[in-house]
Amino acid sequence: MIEDQRPCGIGTTAALFVALAIAMAEPSMADAIAIAPLDEALTFARSGDGESARLIAVKGYTNGRVTGADITNLLVGPREDAIDLFNRLGYDALRTAIEAAATSIEVGREKLGMPVRLRSEHIAVGTNYREHAEESTVEGGPFLFPKYVAPTPARAPVAAGDALLDFEVELCLVALAPMQEGAPLAGGLMLCNDFTDRATLLRNVDPSDPQSGKGFTSGKSATGYLPVGDLLVVPRDLAAFIDDLTLQLSVNGEERQRARATEWIWDFDEILRQARARRDVTWTYWGGTARLPIDAAGTIPERTLILAGTPAGTVFNGLVWSDYALGAFDWIVDLGQQSIVHQVIERYIARRQAQRIYLQPGDVATINVDRLGTLQNTVSGPS
Repeated sequence: MIEDQRPCGIGTTAALFVALAIAMAEPSMADAIAIAPLDEALTFARSGDGESARLIAVKGYTNGRVTGADITNLLVGPREDAIDLFNRLGYDALRTAIEAAATSIEVGREKLGMPVRLRSEHIAVGTNYREHAEESTVEGGPFLFPKYVAPTPARAPVAAGDALLDFEVELCLVALAPMQEGAPLAGGLMLCNDFTDRATLLRNVDPSDPQSGKGFTSGKSATGYLPVGDLLVVPRDLAAFIDDLTLQLSVNGEERQRARATEWIWDFDEILRQARARRDVTWTYWGGTARLPIDAAGTIPERTLILAGTPAGTVFNGLVWSDYALGAFDWIVDLGQQSIVHQVIERYIARRQAQRIYLQPGDVATINVDRLGTLQNTVSGPS
């Protein structure tokens, strides 16, 4: 049985430490994030909660502050958000309403919450960037798996627990409406950090067939492992907008990942085609099963995220010869009580825990992408 290795929540002391780490990390964030003009894309943010929540049509993002038009008055009912509003009015009418909005608003990024409501079951792709596939020593091309976790805000802490916690900057397509098979590609865009527990993943992966995606749902679906960006962007021309994006992630101010979004192997059209072909496949998920969120007709529910994969630069870069040698030694000493594959993986996990090369409590993973916004997630320790 696969154990539930989800990290627990943070306690009071850890929470204070996280808050201090975030405050100290503020200067490392970009002074300005470019925002697309309204004729290219509509950009939304949301501040506050409940009745005090404000919907912002973002026009600027400088010195850690978002500026734009307060369009809260366009919403109908307390549950409506930017996705509902876009679906009701459409691009052009909403753009006109934003231009006519009389109320301006300025909000610090620390007050921004999730820009829209999202589902907890998503479609993800592995090794979709060649250099990441090479550093991970995974051959055979991209593969799919479900990611089952509720998204969290852009500045939410991430609990390390006893995980080998890794980072992954990713571009996400947001289904604004049910995505029908055969329909033209459409949707919004957000950023996310696809956090991963490499220990859980390696303990459950199929080494002979990593493209099966086995182990990835369990390794990537712990609570808090899907913080999303502070902006939702709805481009007029999705392909042209993506072509100008460069993904970037830093840890404690040191850049770890940078690549053009379009260096991918599968674009979103191909990811969706491959996903629909696997609508009946099941994956093991903490002892249960998971499926891609696609119905029998090939429809993907609205508010689903489609994660496009991460470029090179993650902590995990494959196993080395010494892992195999020491694992083989452990297997001999153990008289073959456990498989040699098990011993090699456990040796890798133990060594990397001792080396502390994965994310540690107090580390800060920061993503800044022009036209898409920011994330800044501080790693917390055990509660």
